Amino acid sequence: MIQKKFENAAKAVADMQDGATLLVGGFGGSGLPSYLVAALVEQGAKDLTVVSNNIGAVSDGVAALISNNQVRKIICSFPVGPHADDLIERLKKGTIELEIAPQGTLAERIRAGGAGVPAFYTPTGAHTELGEGKETRTFDGQMHLLEHAIKGDYAFIKAHRADRWGNLIYRKTQRNFNPVMATAAKTTIAEVNEIVEVGEIDPETIVTSSVFVHRLVQAEAQHEGKVLVNE
Repeated sequence: MIQKKFENAAKAVADMQDGATLLVGGFGGSGLPSYLVAALVEQGAKDLTVVSNNIGAVSDGVAALISNNQVRKIICSFPVGPHADDLIERLKKGTIELEIAPQGTLAERIRAGGAGVPAFYTPTGAHTELGEGKETRTFDGQMHLLEHAIKGDYAFIKAHRADRWGNLIYRKTQRNFNPVMATAAKTTIAEVNEIVEVGEIDPETIVTSSVFVHRLVQAEAQHEGKVLVNE
């Protein structure tokens, strides 16, 4: 019988190794797999390359990994916010590397990674500092930049409901970077509010197929009735 549910987040992230590339879903606090991130802080894997839309928006997001000296490089589109001061200080000291990607480009690089497309051209960022040093090509008289796909060793994603096979549906704005990140990692770990039996989710509502999901963690079993801020 297929069973992907782990007892808790700590066990789900226990095998993560130093130097891994990690995709973290969410848009600010919305759709953030906060229990998985917290478990990784406790687990302590270091020299991580973290791919996330933003850092610093909430204290229990990627900012927690940075503050715990676990991140070597961050790839994101929005490296500012109330908790970004730590990142700025580390950038000044040269202890962390930052790669900024326009939001749509970041999403497409991840989607391409999941689709097996190694690279693509886009006009976004051309003639700006973000395009410096990148290969260019002109289409229809307009300059385009060559952008490379992003793939992860792990993806932490947040969904609303899963069946025990790992088919996922999302609640409202949880459906941001989470679905594309699920496709682009060797091991996708989904933090969900509820896990049901196979057949209890209408197949027409499934957004992420079970083939992309390797591990499940039920968030509600870990917060003892407290309301999640990122639902």
